[in-house]
Amino acid sequence: MPAPEPSPPQSRLPAAASRSWANADVGRILRGPSGLGTAGLRLARREEPPTPPTPSAGPTEGNPIPGLYHHPVPDPDPVRVEEVSRRIKAWALDEVDLYPEEWEEQFDGFSVGRYMVACHPDAPTIDHLMLATRLMVAENAVDDCYCEDHGGSPIGLGGRLLLAHTALDALHTTQEYQPRWAESLHSDAPRRAYRSAMEYFVQAAGPSQADRFRHDMARLHMGYLAEAAWAQTDHVPEVWEYLAMRQFNNFRPCPTITDTVGGYELPADLHAQPAMQRVIALAGNATTIVNDLYSYTKELAGPGRHLNLPVVIAEREGRSERDAYLKAVEVHNDLMRDFEAEAAAVAVAFPLPTVQRFLRGVAAWVDGNHYWHQTNTFRYSLPDFW
Repeated sequence: MPAPEPSPPQSRLPAAASRSWANADVGRILRGPSGLGTAGLRLARREEPPTPPTPSAGPTEGNPIPGLYHHPVPDPDPVRVEEVSRRIKAWALDEVDLYPEEWEEQFDGFSVGRYMVACHPDAPTIDHLMLATRLMVAENAVDDCYCEDHGGSPIGLGGRLLLAHTALDALHTTQEYQPRWAESLHSDAPRRAYRSAMEYFVQAAGPSQADRFRHDMARLHMGYLAEAAWAQTDHVPEVWEYLAMRQFNNFRPCPTITDTVGGYELPADLHAQPAMQRVIALAGNATTIVNDLYSYTKELAGPGRHLNLPVVIAEREGRSERDAYLKAVEVHNDLMRDFEAEAAAVAVAFPLPTVQRFLRGVAAWVDGNHYWHQTNTFRYSLPDFW
C-alpha cells in the first residue's frame, strides 16, 4: 500500500521559519541563483530559444526615481516584445474593436508588449504571455473608459462595473433573460475586451486559478468604487485610508496569475495560506505605489484633483509637495522590504518547488513592473525634486 501524500503545511508560519527569514538569502530565493552555469536553475525553460543580446541594443530608457528601492532587470527579449505587440494590436483591432483610430498613438505608447515580457520571464510561450497581455489591456480599457480620461466618470460607475464584471463571472439566469445578457457583453469596448480576454484565460487556467482571478478582479472593482465615491464627495482620505483603497484598486490581479502565465499551478490550498496572501498583497501594494510615483506629474497635469499617495500625504500631513513625494518613496520602500521579508519566510516555511517558483514569479512581476514604469517615457516623467 503506497504511503499517503504528506499533508500541506498549516496556515500559521512555524516560529522557526518566521525567525529564520532574516538569515535567508532573499535574492537567491526570489530571483534565483546567479553566476556561470546557473541559468537553467532560474524560473522555467522556455519552449523557444532566448534571443541573444545584440551589440546594437541601446541603453535602458528613463531614470529610476532616486532613492526608490528596486531591482534592475535586463531589457526584455526584443523578439518576444515585437511578437506580443503585434498580436495584442491585432486582437484589440480585429477581435474586440477596442479603440477608435485616434487612440492608436496612446495604445502604442502604452508598450504593453514590453511590459508583459518584462513581468513574465518564465512564460514558456508567446501564447502564455498573451494570456496576461489581453487581461492587462482589458483592465486598462475598463479603467480608462469607465473611470478615467476616455469618457469615465464616478457617476453611475457601480452599475457599469457590475455589468462588466459579468464578462468575467458569468450571469446564471433563466432562458428568457440569458440572451439579452449575452448580447450586452458586446455592447461596449470594455465588456468586449473582458469577455474575450477571459475566454482565452479560462482555456489555459485551472478552475481554482480562474476563480482566484475573478475574486481579485472583484477586489479591483471595489477599489474603483471607493475612489469614485471620494471623488463625488470631494473627500481626501487619511493616508491609511488611501492605502486601504490602494490595496484593492491595485495591480494584484496581475502577479496573482503568474503561475497560469508560467504554465503551472500553485495549488489552491497553498495560494490561500494567510502568509502567501500577505505576500501577494504586499507585492500588489508596492507595485501600485510605483505607479503613483511615476505617474505623479502626468496626473498633476490632468484636469481636477487626482488622488495619489504624494497628494494625500501633502494634504493630510501638511507637507510640501517635495516632502510628501519623498515620504511616499519611503512608504514604497517599506512595503518592498516587507514583501521580500515575508516572501523569504514563506519560502522557508513551505519548501516546495511550486511555492518557490510562484514566489520567484511574483518577484519577477514586481521587478518588471518597475522596469516598465521607469522606461515608459512616452507616459511618465519625474518631478524636479532632486
